[in-house]
Amino acid sequence: MALLEDFSVGLFFWQLLLFIVLLLVLRKYAWKPILGAVEEREQSIEDSLASAEKAREEMQRLQSDNERILAEARAERDAILKEAREIKDKMINDAKSEAGSQAEKIIANAKEQIQNEKMAAVTDLKNQVAEMSIEIAELVLGKELSAEGKQGALVKEQLDQFKLN
Repeated sequence: MALLEDFSVGLFFWQLLLFIVLLLVLRKYAWKPILGAVEEREQSIEDSLASAEKAREEMQRLQSDNERILAEARAERDAILKEAREIKDKMINDAKSEAGSQAEKIIANAKEQIQNEKMAAVTDLKNQVAEMSIEIAELVLGKELSAEGKQGALVKEQLDQFKLN
């Protein structure tokens, strides 16, 4: 109650007028820059959030691209390894077949060479046997044909044998 007793209308009027002037001055000079700064800050925060969202989406897109590229690289690596294995197997098989054919050629050549050497040895043996037979025949005939009667009989016998063949 003491407050109501000390109340002065004049003082109240001047305080109200100063308060309104202060509000107008603050509104004109302080609130606009403060509100502008607050709005600018809000816009900056919204832009930052939008940029962060875009960056997150870009990271997800890049990650999916990386996974796709890795999958393609793995598939290509597997294809290259498969092709390399096939080439290796083909080379091994070709080498085996080539070695087999070379071995067969070597064996055939060896058999042919053995056959040729065998024929040469047989021919040489026949020639030696023929030479020895001729020498033996010369010795035997030389002793047998010392007599003229035996020579004529042997010649006649040989002529008879030639006619039969």
